[in-house]
Amino acid sequence: RRMNTSTEPLAAPTPGALINEALTPLQIPNLLLRAPFLGFAPRGRGERVLVVPGFGATNASTVVIRRYLSFLGYQPTGWTQGLNDGDVPRLLDELTAHVVKLARDEPIHLVGWSLGGYLAREVARDRPDCVRRVVTLGSPVVGGPKYTSVARIFDDRSGALDEIEQLVDARYASPLTVPVTAVYSKLDGVVAWQACIDHRSPSVEHVEILSTHAGLGFSPDALSIMADRLAQPVTAH
Repeated sequence: RRMNTSTEPLAAPTPGALINEALTPLQIPNLLLRAPFLGFAPRGRGERVLVVPGFGATNASTVVIRRYLSFLGYQPTGWTQGLNDGDVPRLLDELTAHVVKLARDEPIHLVGWSLGGYLAREVARDRPDCVRRVVTLGSPVVGGPKYTSVARIFDDRSGALDEIEQLVDARYASPLTVPVTAVYSKLDGVVAWQACIDHRSPSVEHVEILSTHAGLGFSPDALSIMADRLAQPVTAH
């Protein structure tokens, strides 16, 4: 497990980087091998955890995360938006409303994969009173989709990527105060790892692991980090 927040030029992953994603099935034996050790992770105390899927995915993609968190004693739940279609303004409004409802009695944890992690961070930015802690997995927090392999899709659908990047940047005017652990990998063939680094929010911790983007949802390293951070006490924001 290594941490690296060095500044490097930002660019979308090259088409060749997607080859890394073909290595994803190789991570399954690693998960099975380390499963017994994951059983010794710190336990939860029934805290609610909302798990948000990435772009183009549904709750089915986060089954391993939610089952593991349930095993540890949390109350994990999927989101209610169905397919993550990338409509960030609409999804952010809907997700915020859902988090507020879930956090009626006490703040909850948020875990988000890829775009789901970005949405989770922004909910925490807007409603820190409702969120204990956020864990993101391969989430682009710089440039929106501009530095991802799906940049062309967003450009065709919603116009200039530069405009989206400016909108993402503008949200930093409101500080992010909730503790965030940002898990990223330099093997990621979908999201440029540099776009996962938040140099502007002191509350964000960055942790580098070895995983493909598609494998982040069942990486034993990611699951271990998640379990450790969610179990840590959180001071008042």
